[in-house]
Amino acid sequence: MRTAAEPPMTGSDTPAALPVQHQATHRRSLAKAISWRTVGSLDTLLLSYLLITYLGPLVGLEHSSRQALGAASLIAATEVATKMVLYYLHERFWEWTSWGTSPNGNRRRESYSRSTTKTATWRVLASLDTTLLAWLFTGNVATAASIGGLEVATKLVLYFFHERAWAHIGYGLVVATPVTLAPAPDPAPVEPLTS
Repeated sequence: MRTAAEPPMTGSDTPAALPVQHQATHRRSLAKAISWRTVGSLDTLLLSYLLITYLGPLVGLEHSSRQALGAASLIAATEVATKMVLYYLHERFWEWTSWGTSPNGNRRRESYSRSTTKTATWRVLASLDTTLLAWLFTGNVATAASIGGLEVATKLVLYFFHERAWAHIGYGLVVATPVTLAPAPDPAPVEPLTS
């Protein structure tokens, strides 16, 4: 005589889900590029204006406030284009590597190590860009190096907090590959021993 299989003592008959892996879409990378560029360009505009106005005379570069604002505006406006492209490519590179990420419910958790490393690599790339643009628009290497050098400090802090803020935003994250475990097959029915 066969007996019906007993239901499992623990768990359920539904598939058990493995941790969900998230991947950033191109929309997310673009949104991050736009939000960072807004913050970064305002910082560059302010730093450039202040350094051209106050440091310029010390290195033989005399500008009126209006000329300083014009040069600072050119630097900030031009870097909108150059840095949007550079930032987007930087984001796509970091999306290509999943180092420092782990699943966190329906989101992706990014470690502080990942945020710190992304901050450092971006800062090197972006400061070189700013220095070159400042040199192009001021014609003075010392002023350009000062603008690029000072923005390292301000933007390291700003970028880190920008990354941490985006680590809590789910916009543009999609499930990479939903993986589930099939339920365990029911054990074969056991026939009672009869003698």
